[in-house]
Amino acid sequence: MSDIYELMIAVDLRDEISEQELAELSWHLGTGPQPERLSVVTEFPVVVEDDSGIPEIEDDPYPLLAGHGTAWRVGGVLCSALTRRADPPWKGWSLTSRQEIHPDKFEKVGELLCWLATRAHDTHLLGDSAVGIGSLRFYEADAPDALQVKSGQVNWPT
Repeated sequence: MSDIYELMIAVDLRDEISEQELAELSWHLGTGPQPERLSVVTEFPVVVEDDSGIPEIEDDPYPLLAGHGTAWRVGGVLCSALTRRADPPWKGWSLTSRQEIHPDKFEKVGELLCWLATRAHDTHLLGDSAVGIGSLRFYEADAPDALQVKSGQVNWPT
């Protein structure tokens, strides 16, 4: 048995994103190089053993939504795209990503989704102050669950 989920993100972002943030976002989507400094998701701790066998924590950044090509379990294709929108009133950015994700990655991906939610266009705001960000579907399920961010937390429907 596998614990893989299909993560679908479709969000329009306001125009208030800095060049540094755009560079980092492009890296997370697998469409650009890793920036020297990370400001969106800043820490990627991993426990490793030093030469003496003593555990220590290192920072090992990796892009969070960079899967491309054939999906392993959910079928179809993994992809991510970020496109500039110049036509008012939608000025800003449109982001779409379809990824396979394991629950072990929910925390880090959740940090990125919370960041996206704070920059989402008003059309993604829901009545209860949540932000609609996409959907999550267990690979064996027929239908996805809505994925929302509210009060800085992702409602991972697992």
